[in-house]
Amino acid sequence: MDIISTSNAPMPAGHYSQAVVLNGIVYVSGQLPIELDRKTMEIGSIEEQTLQALKNVEQILIAANSNKSRVVKVTVYISDISLWGGVNEVYSQFFGKHKPARVIVPTKDLHYGYQIEIDVIAALND
Repeated sequence: MDIISTSNAPMPAGHYSQAVVLNGIVYVSGQLPIELDRKTMEIGSIEEQTLQALKNVEQILIAANSNKSRVVKVTVYISDISLWGGVNEVYSQFFGKHKPARVIVPTKDLHYGYQIEIDVIAALND
């Protein structure tokens, strides 16, 4: 088992890894829409938050020798199901023709007041 850590995505605030690789599969921990270059945690629109969370996921995938086209499953946690339209629009632009399996989990009170958190499972590059 390999632990993945990259300075190109937010470092974990708790006792967990950004990702773990085992048997050719990378498991990326839940990513919030935290921007590395910001000194404060600003809450943008759900579209902005979705794109940033996906960018964080992508940086971790790259560090693990994978990429977004190798994603097999995505779990999206959103603070209100009414946000889904904006999330889905950005999500579909990000992944393009690639359509990994997906679960949407409406939840309440995500960390730091954000409205979205995303984790993924992906295959490593060949």
